[in-house]
Parts: sequence; C-alpha cells; structure tokens
Amino acid sequence: MSNKPIAQRAQDIKPFYVMDILAQAKRLEAQGKDIIHMEVGEPDFPTPQPIVDAGIKALHAGKTHYTPALGLPELRETIAQWYQQRYQVDVSLNRIVVTPGASGALLLVMGALLDKGCNVLLADPGYPCNRHFARFVEAKAKTIDVNAESNYQLTADHINQHWDEQSVMALVASPSNPTGTVLTKQQLSDLSQAIQAKQGHLVVDEIYHGLTYDNFDAPTVLSVNQNAFVINSFSKFFGMTGWRLGWLVVPEGYIDVMDRLAQNLFLAAPTMSQYAALAAFKSDTLAILEQRRQVFEQRRNSLLPALENLGLDIQATPQGAFYLYANCQQLLNDDLPDSVALCDFWLKNAGVAVTPGNDFGYSLANQHIRFAYTSDQQKLLAAVERMSNIQP
Repeated sequence: MSNKPIAQRAQDIKPFYVMDILAQAKRLEAQGKDIIHMEVGEPDFPTPQPIVDAGIKALHAGKTHYTPALGLPELRETIAQWYQQRYQVDVSLNRIVVTPGASGALLLVMGALLDKGCNVLLADPGYPCNRHFARFVEAKAKTIDVNAESNYQLTADHINQHWDEQSVMALVASPSNPTGTVLTKQQLSDLSQAIQAKQGHLVVDEIYHGLTYDNFDAPTVLSVNQNAFVINSFSKFFGMTGWRLGWLVVPEGYIDVMDRLAQNLFLAAPTMSQYAALAAFKSDTLAILEQRRQVFEQRRNSLLPALENLGLDIQATPQGAFYLYANCQQLLNDDLPDSVALCDFWLKNAGVAVTPGNDFGYSLANQHIRFAYTSDQQKLLAAVERMSNIQP
C-alpha cells in the first residue's frame, strides 16, 4: 500500500457538517429515538408523479444510453422555453448545459473560469460547498461578511470594496441558503454593472427559484445581464433531489469549453433523469408544485413566530427557499457556549436535528442556527415545543 499522503486540496475541504448531523440523527433513530428532522435542505415531498411516470416510461423504452455531453436536445429546448414562459427572457438552447445536479454545474463554472490562485467572491454566510469547489480547482474563496443590513447578500459596494487583482468572479445565490433572502432586479443590475466594470464574471445560483413567498417572484439575472452564468437545479422546486439533475446557462462564448469539460468530467447527466425532467414543466406537474410552494409558505409563516417565541432572533424574513437563519445568542450559556453545542444538546435531549452556523461560513457562525422547514407543519411545531420544554 502506498504511503503517499492525501492530496492537500482534499485535506483542505472540510466536512459538510449537516451530513454528519444527519448521520447522528439516523443512529439515534436506529436506537429507537424519535427525531424531527430540520437539518437537511431536501423537500419532504416525493417527486411529482408525472415526472416519475416519465422516467419509468423512458426506462421501458430502453432510453438508457448516453446523451450528448451538453444534455438531451429536447430537454435543453424545454428549459430555454421555460425562461421565455416564466421570465419573458430569450435564451438559446445552445446556451443550456444539463448537468449532474447543480454541483456539476458549479464544477463546470469554476473549472472554466478559475485558474490557480484566482479569487471568487462569496457571501458569508453562504452555501459551504461553494468555497470547497473553489479550493478543488486550486482557486481561493474570498468570503465577505454580510448581515441583515444588506439582506445577507453581496452588493455592488461589496464588489467595489473587496475586488482585487486576483478576483475573477463573484457567486451569489437568490434565494439564498441559509437565509432565504432574494436579490431584486435592481440589485442584480447593480451587481452586474459593478462586476462588468472590473471585467469579471457574475455567477448566480438560482436553484431555489419557484420557491418564493409573499406574492414575490425572484427575477433571473438574465433579465438584466445576458453575460451572467446561471446555475439551476431540478432538486428543490421540482422535487428531484435523488435524480441528480441540474442545468447551467452560459454566455455564447463559453459553450465549447463547457462541452469539453462535461465530456471529460462526467460524459453526460443521467439519461433517465433527463427524460423524466421533460415532464417537470408540464401544466399538471406545475400545478402540483404550486400547491407545495403554498405549503412551504404556510410552514414558514407558522415556524418563524414560534422560533422567535423560543428566544431566537431572525433578522431577515426569508423571501424564498425553505430555511430560517436564527441568532441563538440568547440561549447560550457556560454549558452551551456556541451553536454547535446547542444543536448537539437539542439533538440528544429533544430529538430535534438542526444545523449550526459553522456549516455556512465564519461570520458569527457560532451564534447562528439554520432551521429547514422541510417537514410537515405539525412536526415543525412539535419540534419547537420539544426545544421549549428542554431549554438549555
């Protein structure tokens, strides 16, 4: 057996703590303990039946061979039509790249844009894998502290203040994880102009589009900047987490490099999933998804005040996704000095699994907890009652 050490890039990539929490919760369940899950960002609804039926039909029809690296042409065309239908934005199917999940899209974007030592600007708190993907391609994540004052989003002022000679791209998410905040059309335009002035690239994670509340619909960055890169996914709004399917919209000049990278990194996205996804945009499927969106909004509306009554401080009401990011400082003490200890306490003593802020960055991470409202409303309120009855 070789004594060669593990590559430094792999050693530098930290665990995805929420998966560790999930594993602990599953072990407790195996021991007979009842656990309410509020840790993982996965909708509790099954994939809509029309999508499942389309996948089964594709299997029975023998559609199990590779598709082109950029994706099934019919699906790319359907996604392009979706941009016109939902956003009134024209996007050529040639610019659509179908990927193995949004993670595949992230890998393609960072592989295409970032050389060794380049910087990508990220909001802190933010989705943890973004900085890990940057490290994987030998680039650097330059995290910028954000708070309620900027709605937990990067702004044009952040770009002007933190951009340097090594900076190549900024990555934002709207709606965001873990805060659920959304960028307006004007904010997207301001960001675009600030980054274009630096001759950089703007990448927008739009994987929670469709899951917005209060009669608000998140605008796509393509409505203000056709040269932006867009990452999206069938996992969240469309409920296809295990199908591992996402997509990427790229400027015309980046189609060839995406094709070459996709060919070499993963050949193509899963064929069955692509045929199933053709049904995701049909009217009967969208009707199911709208009903589910309304359920998520109801959950948010009931969980938010319940958590505030528990003593948690939620400084930004989420406009989308399915998360509440709460400051837990009032609940900390000498025995439970930070959010990691508090989450561990609640898991073991209340049977409630939630995620500490250290999974999402460094900015006041030890004072924050993310709650995912991906269980039914009765369970969510039962979780709050359990936590209330076992106060630290």
